[in-house]
Amino acid sequence: MKRLISIELQKIWKNRASRILTLTYFILITFITLLVAIKFDVGPIQINIGEQGVFNFPFIWHFNTYFVAILKFFLAVVIVSMMANEYSYGTLKQNLIDGMSKKEFIQSKFLTVLLFSAVSTLFVFIVSLILGLIYSSYTEVGIIFSQMEYLLAYFVKLLGFFSFCLFLGVFVKRSAFALGFLLFWNIIEGITIGILNFKIFPDNDNDRYFTQFLPLESMSNLIVEPVSRLSVIKSIGTQVGIENTKDYSVHWYTIAIVLAWTAIFIFSSYKIIKKRDL
Repeated sequence: MKRLISIELQKIWKNRASRILTLTYFILITFITLLVAIKFDVGPIQINIGEQGVFNFPFIWHFNTYFVAILKFFLAVVIVSMMANEYSYGTLKQNLIDGMSKKEFIQSKFLTVLLFSAVSTLFVFIVSLILGLIYSSYTEVGIIFSQMEYLLAYFVKLLGFFSFCLFLGVFVKRSAFALGFLLFWNIIEGITIGILNFKIFPDNDNDRYFTQFLPLESMSNLIVEPVSRLSVIKSIGTQVGIENTKDYSVHWYTIAIVLAWTAIFIFSSYKIIKKRDL
C-alpha cells in the first residue's frame, strides 16, 4: 500500500501543473480567515461576516466544510489529469510491464483519492479549530467537538466526488473531455431535477425521493447550505414572513448513498481498465 501511494505522489509532484493546483487548493483554504474582514449592506443593515457567528463553535464546522468543498474542483483537475497522463505518457502500460497488476493500478489511484480526501479533511479541521479558538464566543470542550459529523460528511463528499473524477479520467482518457463531461453531467442532473420538481411533482416534494440518488446531487445533499442558519438571515426572513424549515442535519442515508456511488465508480474504473486493450 505504501509503495502504491508513493508511486502516485511522485507522479503528481513531478507534474508542475498538478503541483501548483494542489498547493493552490490548500492555500485557498487558509483564506477563510479573510471572511472576518468582509462587510456588505443589505438595505439599511450593514453585515460584517466576522460578527455573525460564522466562526462560533459548533457552527464553524458546518460553515467551513460547506464553503471549502467548493474548492474541490482544484483537486478534481489534478485527479483527472493524473489519470489522463497515464494514457498520454504511456506510464500505465509501463507500470503493467514492470509487474503492477491492473487491480493494483486502480488501488493506487483510489488510495490517492482517499489520501487527498483525508488530508483535506484534516486541514479543514485544523484551520477551523484555530479560527474557532480565536474568534468563537464558546470555547467549552463539549461545544467545540459537537457537530463533528460535518467533517465526516465533508470527507465522504470529497471521496465520492474524486472517485467520480477518477472514473471519468479512466473512461474518457483525456482530461479536457473528462472535465467537460463532468460539466455536462452536472447540467443533465440540473435538467432532471428541474423536470421532476416543476413538471412531474409541482405540488409536493416527492421529487427528492428520486433526485437524492443522482451522484452529484447526493454529494450536494451531504452538507446543506449554512447561510440561512445565521441569525441576521433568520431575522430578515422573519421580517418578510419567510419561515425557515430546512433540515441541516447530516443523515446516515445520504452518506450511504455517496459511499455506494464511490464503490460503483471505483469498481467501474477497474472493470474498464481490466477489459480495455492498453
